[in-house]
Amino acid sequence: MATVDDLKFSEFDDAANLLAANPDAVTIRIDEHSEKPKKQHGHRQDSGREEDDELLGTDDSDKTELLAGQKKSAPFWTFEYYQTFFDVDTYQVLDRIKGSVFPVPGKNFVRLYIRSNPDLYGPFWICATLVFAIAISGNLSKFFIRLGNPIYPYVPEFRKVSIAATAIYAYAWLVPLALWGFLMWRNNKVMNIVSYSFLEIVCVYGYSLFIYIPTAILWIIPLKAVRWVLVVFAFCLSGSVLAMTFWPAVRDDNRRIAVATIVTVVLLHALLAVGCLVYFFDAPEVALSSFPTVLPHNLTGMSKSQ
Repeated sequence: MATVDDLKFSEFDDAANLLAANPDAVTIRIDEHSEKPKKQHGHRQDSGREEDDELLGTDDSDKTELLAGQKKSAPFWTFEYYQTFFDVDTYQVLDRIKGSVFPVPGKNFVRLYIRSNPDLYGPFWICATLVFAIAISGNLSKFFIRLGNPIYPYVPEFRKVSIAATAIYAYAWLVPLALWGFLMWRNNKVMNIVSYSFLEIVCVYGYSLFIYIPTAILWIIPLKAVRWVLVVFAFCLSGSVLAMTFWPAVRDDNRRIAVATIVTVVLLHALLAVGCLVYFFDAPEVALSSFPTVLPHNLTGMSKSQ
């Protein structure tokens, strides 16, 4: 028959034996469960601000140099330094193109697509393709307009390639440079206003121009109404990408300055689209038939003598 000592606190002895056999066993306190809801509640309060911080970036991103040079180990005069800017695969480029064509309201283009690996491969080839699309489509448009009209013989205008290249590449580099410099200057006035490096801004502008490539091809249609509808549609998609991307970077600044910055960005983008349409496709034709034909004086006398 079992004695009282054999039955006394047997469950605690079993627990002690288990701990002695396995010292790495994990023990749970009851009061730990009461602390978790408090931590979760605090996490919910900070989640909104963390979302904004992710949109704006961290302090490390604010300290990046021109072209994000601090992250590169190779010297800037070497080929390896610039090779890193083109280290991107096809799926990333297609994903970024898709994000620039179908912008999602409330989503930041840099945070979703660019910040992990900003590149120059996509922007460079998008600009190059857009240059040739505008120049070739502009020549084809004039060809179809003058087709079968002996008064207006068609002459290819190869200078449009150089003009389009100057306009597109100047916009894709100089405007981001000016915007980056402005944001850096405002960072000295307002804390936590800059979150984008120069490379990220160039990347955003480059991918935002993709929508104009199919638009330029469709500008061959010799209908001004259709052309203007296309340019407005493309501008709304592309301009919304820029507005939603750069608004989080300036919204903590003075309200007027923030709004003026976004309006300037959008207006410059609209000026590029309208300028390309007007210059390359809607240029006024010189009405040669409206000018009277003046014969030389000697030819007039010869016609009378005959």
